[in-house]
Amino acid sequence: MTERTIEQRLDDLERIEAIKALKHRYLRACDAKDADTFRACFIDRGAQIDYGPLGKFDDADPIAEVFRTIALQKVDGKNVILDMHHAFHPDITLRGNELAEGKWTLAFRQVNLIDDTETVRSIEYVDEYVVENGEWKMSKCQSITLWSMTRPLAEGTVVTEG
Repeated sequence: MTERTIEQRLDDLERIEAIKALKHRYLRACDAKDADTFRACFIDRGAQIDYGPLGKFDDADPIAEVFRTIALQKVDGKNVILDMHHAFHPDITLRGNELAEGKWTLAFRQVNLIDDTETVRSIEYVDEYVVENGEWKMSKCQSITLWSMTRPLAEGTVVTEG
């Protein structure tokens, strides 16, 4: 086995940190209801996306439209779907200079003001990443729900947006 130089190991760490930044940008876009940034986290064409009950997609454009339809829904000018995505436990494996795989654990919480419910889920993400036009992008994203709980909002619950 060949010993890797400090420069090679540093390059690996920089690639891993760039992938983490990509996933964090994606998650922040979900919570901020930023459909354009959400879409930009995926490769230009042909991303393989499996979001379970939301569907499977052969490109990121259709899921970006689903995102716009659900996440950007408003009643009386106010958002009615409020999401919180907290990902942790990243496990990134580099498969070369421009290819990588990743797994993440996601703590997901959603308040649905139309149905007056709160949903909490434990989810595992399984991703693949490639460099496209000099930037890391997701080429595959699979969301696997481990468990889910939906309950009605308690009477008198007040939900406000910052």
